[in-house]
Amino acid sequence: QVQLVESGGGLVQPGGSLRLSCAVVGISFRAIAMGWYRQAPGKQRESVATITIGRITNYADSVKGRFTISRDNAKNTVYLQMNSLKSEDAAVYYCNTSPQPRDYWGKGTLVTVSS
Repeated sequence: QVQLVESGGGLVQPGGSLRLSCAVVGISFRAIAMGWYRQAPGKQRESVATITIGRITNYADSVKGRFTISRDNAKNTVYLQMNSLKSEDAAVYYCNTSPQPRDYWGKGTLVTVSS
């Protein structure tokens, strides 16, 4: 059974940082690319960052240079380090497989950016 458990969100001031984690169960984690996605109120879910099994990373233009995706295959966990956060980064963040996410989505973790 697939489980995707995101954590690490919270309230942060503009310019602040957060580190998100996603624990993955029920997927051959080492053999699949992973991604972080986000959905802001009233907007469609979008891809934020991806990481291949060879640790090649790719980012949406809006977060390039500020966000860093990484993975720990020993822990079946994918991370998203978010720096220099902006108000437009506020959203619920999810992890899933990449480039094609599974039908199953976790609950996500809420990131709020406000002074």
